[in-house]
Amino acid sequence: MLIFLSLVLATLPGLAGVGEGNPQADAGLRLTSPDQDQHWRVGSKHWITWEPRELPESSRGNLIFSADDGDTWEPVDQVDWESGEYLWTVPDRESNSCLLRLEVEGESPRSISSSRFAVLPSREVPSYRWIKVTDSAPFAARDGAGALVFQGSMWLIGGWNPGDKTHFPRICNNEVWSSEDGAHWVLEKPNTFLDQSFDPTSDWEGRHTAGYAVLNDMMWIIGGDVNQGHYQHDVWNSKDGRTWNSVNEQQPVPWGPRALHYTLVFQDRIWVMGGQTMPGFAPSEEVFYGDLWSSGDGVNWEQVIPEQPSWAPRGMIGGAAVHRDRMWILGGGTYDTPQTPTRIYYNDVWSSADGNRWTLHTSRAPWAARQYHEVASFDGRLWVMEGFSGANRNDVWYSEDGVNWYEIPETPWAPRHAASVFLFDDALWVVAGNNMQPDVWKLVREESDSSAPSSER
Repeated sequence: MLIFLSLVLATLPGLAGVGEGNPQADAGLRLTSPDQDQHWRVGSKHWITWEPRELPESSRGNLIFSADDGDTWEPVDQVDWESGEYLWTVPDRESNSCLLRLEVEGESPRSISSSRFAVLPSREVPSYRWIKVTDSAPFAARDGAGALVFQGSMWLIGGWNPGDKTHFPRICNNEVWSSEDGAHWVLEKPNTFLDQSFDPTSDWEGRHTAGYAVLNDMMWIIGGDVNQGHYQHDVWNSKDGRTWNSVNEQQPVPWGPRALHYTLVFQDRIWVMGGQTMPGFAPSEEVFYGDLWSSGDGVNWEQVIPEQPSWAPRGMIGGAAVHRDRMWILGGGTYDTPQTPTRIYYNDVWSSADGNRWTLHTSRAPWAARQYHEVASFDGRLWVMEGFSGANRNDVWYSEDGVNWYEIPETPWAPRHAASVFLFDDALWVVAGNNMQPDVWKLVREESDSSAPSSER
């Protein structure tokens, strides 16, 4: 027979009737998401999770939903009971008195009363559209190249392609390209990182997945990678993309050695967050960083150790997300090392207004945990796109609040990770990446869109 198992949240006064008619209550069963503080939006995706304890083995269950405090119920889907999870697209049933229930096959009836959660109006934008600008830009294919918008142009900086010995004789190069339209690109600085005769005091070594920023009317390169067998913990800046100045030649950054760090500009300072050492590539002790450093000049750095709770040590987050006057960390992970041979992938969402105190918005977003992805704030929304989770990805997600996420369907460009993302000319641009094609795409919002509230248009 069916056990009517009402799984939603902790018990609240006034909801005892939700479980009435069920012969037995079992406090050992617990719904872990949603909880009583959730406000989920129509059309967004969320994980429904539960802990099935000491239940008879069962392969299927039925998830059902109520928008009227349990007076009426409607089916959602069949679910794998033993999996303990189901990815739910919130239905168009706005209410502050929503409940979920799971009916599970078994031998003795059990039930749990549930508290309410809210379903709010949708913030989905159906009129986003990808446009292919070119699939053959003049620069060689690469991943991990810096992406900055500066003086009315997009700037593509360095990159990695060990299979192309012509353009990347030392795995990475130090080219700089610019473009005013994404179709036509100008080589502003040719690659000088050619052989062992290179002088690292006169120019920056080729690199990828470094820190990139615009501050004080200059472009900045902050740190680098370990592809040359050592850590690049230098800082460079430029006013034109052609001539670059070493900022810290006499005073190496205090946060080295590290690579795969996340870099952004917030409150007129450059911030370096997380990252790790790479003992398999360069001599060093294994360290996974969970700290932050900030600087207004690239020379003098201040460390911040976040208060707990905070995000776990990680890196491999490309782009930058500053949204609603807060810094955001979206997913990421750790690279494998000889001591820790298994990579870790995250899909949690955190934000902070000062780098010290962090807020967890969701411990598990609906997008797959990933690393080497790109993040951004565009059109009043946070964005997570592409990346690596055992394979390259091409999914694209957005959210106003870091909690309610929507996916743009049918991404037309090839899966990749470590792309270069720009916010330029009222569009979100995706350029190159580990698909190893010199392609350029942009996402626009059609002007005819009338789905958003008037305050957003």
